[in-house]
Amino acid sequence: MKTKFHDQHPARFAAVTAAVVIAAGISAPGCGGDSDTTDTDPPPDNPPADPQETTQFLERLTIQSTNRVDLVLAIDNSRSMAEKQEILALAVPDLIQGLVNPPCVDQNGVPAAINPAGPLEPCPIAGTKRKFEPVTDLHVGIISSSIGGHAADACPDQENNTCAPNPNFTNNDKGRLIARIDACGGGDVPTYLNKGFLAWDPMQKLSPPGEGNVDNLIASLKGMVTGTGQIGCGYESQLESWYRFLVDPEPYEKISAVSGKATPEGLDQTLLAQRADFLRPDSVLAIIMLTDENDCSIREYGQFFFAAQLKNSNGTPFHLPRARAECAVNPNDPCCLSCGQNPGNCPVDPTCFDANGNVKALTDAEDTPSLRCFDQKRRFGIDFLYPIDRYSTALTSVVVPNRAGELVPNPIFTDLNPTDSISAVRGAGQVFLAGIVGVPWQDIARNKDDLTLGFKNAAELEVLDANGLSTWDIILGNPATLTPPADPHMIESIFPRTGVNPVTGDAIKPPGNPTNPINGSEWTIKNQDDLQYACIFNLPSPRDCTDASLVSCDCKDPMNDSPLCQPDPVNPANRTFQTKAKAYPGIRELSVLQALGPQGITASVCPKQLSDNSQADFGYRPAVGSVMNQVEIALTKSCLQRKLIPNAKGEVSCVVLEARRVDEGLAAACNQCAEPGRQPVSAAHKSIVTGAKQDPIAELSGWNCFCEIPQATNTDANGNPTDNLNACQHKIENPPLNANGEVVNGWCYVDAATPSTGNPEIVAQCADSEKRTLRFVGEGSAKPGATLFLACAQP
Repeated sequence: MKTKFHDQHPARFAAVTAAVVIAAGISAPGCGGDSDTTDTDPPPDNPPADPQETTQFLERLTIQSTNRVDLVLAIDNSRSMAEKQEILALAVPDLIQGLVNPPCVDQNGVPAAINPAGPLEPCPIAGTKRKFEPVTDLHVGIISSSIGGHAADACPDQENNTCAPNPNFTNNDKGRLIARIDACGGGDVPTYLNKGFLAWDPMQKLSPPGEGNVDNLIASLKGMVTGTGQIGCGYESQLESWYRFLVDPEPYEKISAVSGKATPEGLDQTLLAQRADFLRPDSVLAIIMLTDENDCSIREYGQFFFAAQLKNSNGTPFHLPRARAECAVNPNDPCCLSCGQNPGNCPVDPTCFDANGNVKALTDAEDTPSLRCFDQKRRFGIDFLYPIDRYSTALTSVVVPNRAGELVPNPIFTDLNPTDSISAVRGAGQVFLAGIVGVPWQDIARNKDDLTLGFKNAAELEVLDANGLSTWDIILGNPATLTPPADPHMIESIFPRTGVNPVTGDAIKPPGNPTNPINGSEWTIKNQDDLQYACIFNLPSPRDCTDASLVSCDCKDPMNDSPLCQPDPVNPANRTFQTKAKAYPGIRELSVLQALGPQGITASVCPKQLSDNSQADFGYRPAVGSVMNQVEIALTKSCLQRKLIPNAKGEVSCVVLEARRVDEGLAAACNQCAEPGRQPVSAAHKSIVTGAKQDPIAELSGWNCFCEIPQATNTDANGNPTDNLNACQHKIENPPLNANGEVVNGWCYVDAATPSTGNPEIVAQCADSEKRTLRFVGEGSAKPGATLFLACAQP
């Protein structure tokens, strides 16, 4: 088949500013900036400047705490994933109990000897308290990595062999929530109102009530995890699947090849309804991605679908055209193209054509379907996959492109149900992506010999070692510049690799010598249709690969030299006894995690040990621990990235505006702002309301009530002393009492910098780079469903 590829470009779109700014300017002494530096001279002892007169910024605050968590498990459901799903199921109790029944600690953070039996019970030991408040509003859902063939013939919606006599429908889960008991049928695990997700509701506030028994919640989720299955699409869209469910503004109803181009059509109303039911605007959103392979999220426009095409129209195998010769030397060369593309200004490449002038296609050996997503630019001259920044942008930007390339509100940072009582919208700091992916655990552990200390966090992954290498240099290199990872185990390759792991000092072993503790050894890939492993681990239960009923088994060739295989105990001449499981380098997933910085959580799909469930390094317990650390911070801290500069009294030149949506009949009264901890918006600050209404989420949020929350001061309007600011900035309890024993309502700025403003204990749980907050006390706390804005000015 002669195949020509047309040059394809996604629709262009202009960049927009996400923050609402009502007066251009740079960070100034009165309102600070992102710098952690402070003036050495004492701050002026003067009243705060009026933000109306010299406003430098107006921004939506995302430091309000929440007790809602929306948890998405994005699980690879391709072959060889069953054992990983089983290990994840073993970690479900840690995950759920960690959220809904957090342990107790003393005032120094030391774990208590005895913890409450139930989520709503108090800590039994005097002087201890919960590490954070138990989550009493939790949604948990699962999506798979299978979203079909992207308009190609691979991964049809219905496949009739794997589950015979029943059909297999798991090649295309369409990015929707799944809760199946078994991949080959048998119904679903019961979910909340049959909406596809579990709803934890111990206080029975939902109507009808959600799940109130934690053991039932754990059992249901474990069943959903293992029910995901391993007979889905082999072109795993680990990244695009969660993007489809959470972010895609226009998820298509169907996609097909029209005039040789992938053409999405319609809107998936089922998915949109699931998204709106599942995703609350103010929750902490945590995505846990479990996969043992590199991502293969094929672009769904133009002719990129050919990456998943298996057959020609006459039924013969389809093969992609060859790449131009430049690709073998430098895939970043401007002339590295497919021989099927228009060469433009590049010279004619004679290696592209046969004797009859036809574009050469790759051979069976050069283009095995199982490796279509491997090393694409060098092998094919085209990168068929969505760029990495699609996914990092999705979790950080308030706008994303729709199908036409126009920037529209990002559903993650939007109120999808404007008629309910929740209108506050999360910020990027409340969104996390955890990747349990193919990478040696030794490379990313805090201690290469002791995983009980956990995996490195984002900041630790950036630290340079004695050789000047960060962990990212070791496990990822720089894919954009073709700089390989320093750890040879993380280099994708068909052929045996060489080299030494720079963390452990373990040398890669040649085939047949499985003594490397990370991946055993390299192996001989006879048909050049597979890759070398990043890491391996002991299977929970060995497999006899002579059993034809097994869906996935890696030791079927009796003469293999794979490190996964051992001689059959019954027939030692055949190496058909599988004792190890595998994982490949997860380069694209890791690239997204790196780009996300503190929003990314990196873990290994290869556990250190599966023999002792009581230990901290068992299975995926270290991964769950990393997730819990980030979620805890999001649930407990109210930290401020931006540094403010107070005057000598401790006041800052800022106004806090509260925006709410109330019933129209109540709007007039609400705008009188007569409730404690509120005051009407002054005439001088009306432009701040105007600026808030320009926020990208304003229209959907429908705010119709605006009030100022007053900054606490040490004197009242008549100049009488109150001590309110001192109480807000120094007393740990909330609400604090002033010197007269009165409750303080309002807010204050607290900063642990030297010299500190307020009590450093108030911001003790904040990261070292942002130990500061706007503290809301008493009735000054945001109303349920409210959104807060901060406007600051130069004194």
